[in-house]
Amino acid sequence: MTENRVPDPGQVPPTRAEVKAENESLGDLLSEVSRDLSVLMRQELELAKAELKESGTRAGKGVGMMVGAAIAGHFVLLFLSIGLWDALGALIGWGWSAVIVAVIWAIIGAILFAVGKKQMKAIQGMPRTTESVKKIPETLKPSEEAR
Repeated sequence: MTENRVPDPGQVPPTRAEVKAENESLGDLLSEVSRDLSVLMRQELELAKAELKESGTRAGKGVGMMVGAAIAGHFVLLFLSIGLWDALGALIGWGWSAVIVAVIWAIIGAILFAVGKKQMKAIQGMPRTTESVKKIPETLKPSEEAR
């Protein structure tokens, strides 16, 4: 039986959660929490998908703009090289001026390659993840039978 108590003037009335906890079984409450958690996880997954899609779209547009800028830069270098070839050709002859411009670009290419190779060797992959995985106790790792 439920009593209809009149609260004392100094007493705080029970909250909705307190009334619910008092009137429902523990199984019902756990079932509701499980259901709410499931809904929350689905909503978070949908939010993550939407954010990834938006980020991917923006990244794609940005990469497209950078490719366009790289192509424009390539043409700038091409025409500057042709201009240098022409200027040197007027001074020392066309054949030697072409060789000089080609050697300049070979030096630039070699320097860029060496710096890029050094940068690639500096890549460590996922050092923090690797370190944290090493700290997982053996009991939590999957057994050989499960593989």
